Amino acid sequence: MKNNFGSIWKVRFFSLWTGQALSLMSSELVQFSLIWWLTDTTSSAIVLAISTLIALLPKAILGPLIGALTDRWNRRVVLIVSDIVIALSLLFLIFNFSIGKVQIWHIYVTILIRAIGGTFHMSAMLASTSLMVPQKYLSRVAGMNQMINGIIMVVGPPIGALLINLMSISNVLLIDIIGAIMAVSPLLFISIPKQQNKTSLASANSIWKNIREGFRYIKQWHGAVEVLTISTLINFIMRPAFSLIAILVLNQFEGSELEFGFMGAAIGAGFFLGGMVLSFWGGFSRKMQTSLTAIIGAGLALFVVGITPTSGFILGIGAIFTAGFMMPLCIGPIEALIQSSVDPSIQGRIFSIINSASTFISPLSLAIAGIIFDSLGSQIWYLYGGISAVIIGIIGFTQQKIINFGCSQISSYSVREIKTTGSI
Repeated sequence: MKNNFGSIWKVRFFSLWTGQALSLMSSELVQFSLIWWLTDTTSSAIVLAISTLIALLPKAILGPLIGALTDRWNRRVVLIVSDIVIALSLLFLIFNFSIGKVQIWHIYVTILIRAIGGTFHMSAMLASTSLMVPQKYLSRVAGMNQMINGIIMVVGPPIGALLINLMSISNVLLIDIIGAIMAVSPLLFISIPKQQNKTSLASANSIWKNIREGFRYIKQWHGAVEVLTISTLINFIMRPAFSLIAILVLNQFEGSELEFGFMGAAIGAGFFLGGMVLSFWGGFSRKMQTSLTAIIGAGLALFVVGITPTSGFILGIGAIFTAGFMMPLCIGPIEALIQSSVDPSIQGRIFSIINSASTFISPLSLAIAGIIFDSLGSQIWYLYGGISAVIIGIIGFTQQKIINFGCSQISSYSVREIKTTGSI
């Protein structure tokens, strides 16, 4: 997986990275505004769960296909088109808000379009990183990605709450279009090295063959199936815990958009500091030890949220901050491991399949959580979800295939040597 990065790779990559970061910030403002509008309008966890389901389904169902396509197409073009489509999807919603005719299904349609574009964007960006960044810096870049996510989550909710009170939601949505312009502008001047495609681009049959190759690659990667299982189970727990936080604030802590903003900022601050720690530390030599430790820590934090009384909002903020802190330490090491181990020509498929597998369970978890939140109270999910996460992390430490995942010095074969032809 060799590449000629040249002496100015930092200028090229971080010019692109900065534009994408600004776009992510504007998208966070839109996300906050839409979530709070749905919460304030309906006060229903089921409505929030449905909106989140719509956002997740493209990644879960179309992820492998989108990954195969981004491995074939020019990833720079994919990034540009996806950013433009995501921004244009807001015009429909802005129009309906401006004339006072917006309905919940309008928001659902916009979320769906943005989710499809976002899945293309994520696959292309993750797979492009190893083409632009030397291997020895991939862990640091993964940590920086988590840091910027944390910064966005810290400042996004408070700014979003402020903007909702200062201007109409239509004007808030317009900010994301400006963000898309900032993301696309560097791509007009910066090229992304092309991956070496070793497959034919001619037919749909070859596309499905590429998808099967991605599944076979993962199947033969020692420990990958077990890691995917853990990722899926943790996503089952964490997705509702973060996605339905507005209902926790509204019902359990009897808060408003201000408290919702503080809670979201606490999660973001945790992500930022966790990403900072990872970018400087890099994690244990065996990356899965870092991830499993973080899973246990996140589980303990959720348990505390689950037992916090209504008067303990500050304690709830501290616990949710800790859960956010643990997530970069769980996600970052695995992301860097894949980027450094898997050939760039197949990374789009591998990332998409892994993300699809961990996301596929989210619709079920959100459906179950929505019912539990509305019927039994929001804290039940945090209490028992936290206990389950701790158990999963402890079990992971007992499995050598999981602990040693991606450690070339102890693997029986190199991941790069796995053949990607033939049937599953």
